[in-house]
Amino acid sequence: MSVTEYAAKFNELSRFAPNQVATEEMKMDHFEQGLKGPIKRTIARHVFTSFQEMYQRTVKIAQLIEETEAES
Repeated sequence: MSVTEYAAKFNELSRFAPNQVATEEMKMDHFEQGLKGPIKRTIARHVFTSFQEMYQRTVKIAQLIEETEAES
């Protein structure tokens, strides 16, 4: 599943558990938990002020990882 697909599913399912994503920090924590290994490890090093910022950075990181793997 791509990051974009994961984010769409995450947002869809988060409507059923609003208490789990009540704050931006909680939402970002839960989103991070569902990311794949290399993306998750890279994202964990950053501090974000909003879910949107985290999502945008995650998409860029996923693209860079895919490009790097394709070159190898």
